[in-house]
Amino acid sequence: MTDLLELPDRSAKPRQQGITHVLDRGLSIAEVDGMVEVCGGSIDMVKLGWGTALATGNLERKLARYRDHGIPAMLGGTLTELAIAQDRLQRLVGWLHELGLEHIEVSDGTITLAHERKLELIEQLTREFVVLSEVGSKDDTRIMAPYRWVELIEAELAAGAWKVIAEARESGNVGIFRHDGEVRMGLIDEIVHAVAPEQILFEAPRKDQQVWFVRRFGHDVNLGNVHPQEVLSLETIRLGLRSDTAGAGAAVAPDGNE
Repeated sequence: MTDLLELPDRSAKPRQQGITHVLDRGLSIAEVDGMVEVCGGSIDMVKLGWGTALATGNLERKLARYRDHGIPAMLGGTLTELAIAQDRLQRLVGWLHELGLEHIEVSDGTITLAHERKLELIEQLTREFVVLSEVGSKDDTRIMAPYRWVELIEAELAAGAWKVIAEARESGNVGIFRHDGEVRMGLIDEIVHAVAPEQILFEAPRKDQQVWFVRRFGHDVNLGNVHPQEVLSLETIRLGLRSDTAGAGAAVAPDGNE
């Protein structure tokens, strides 16, 4: 009954905005199939978290299954960071090509990496991959001023990043969020004052965080680190099929006014 209600239009995949970026923390093939059966049309990308690609027993079969389902997959940014730190980035690049992957994440949330060097790597890797860079630290004691977030995001987009990921971790309590998971609203306001929201992938693993972003930017906001079990829930949030975002006034204008 797709015509039962008036719902927001969701663009067809491959989407450039309204992206749902899912975190695979160790799904089995059967779990991948089950997730796709329920909500495959809502999944735009999947990231195999952290360095799980080197520890899982089903890597190539799982990547093949995502490919069969038409869902782009990528490996975690932590793996890229470790390869950079050990001067083995080219070995990683070769392996990604062997695996048939077209996306790569470039981050510096774990290692210390001069930003000029990060920009060089982004520019270099865009010749071979779709690059998603990430801004923000996984260390909750490293707090950046909002203007610095803006500077880094703008520079990484200029270097060729397709989207810039705003860090929150899978726990949703660092980076763009406070320790208790509350959105750092002033920070978000500063960022989107300078950078179009569609260029940013906001990590938002928790339902209350997802609701906040959908109410703030509308159903086509880009959201990442979504747990596989929460994809359908997020889609109902996007479509106004939950009380949190139901009604025509769900989306809030950028200045915060209803």
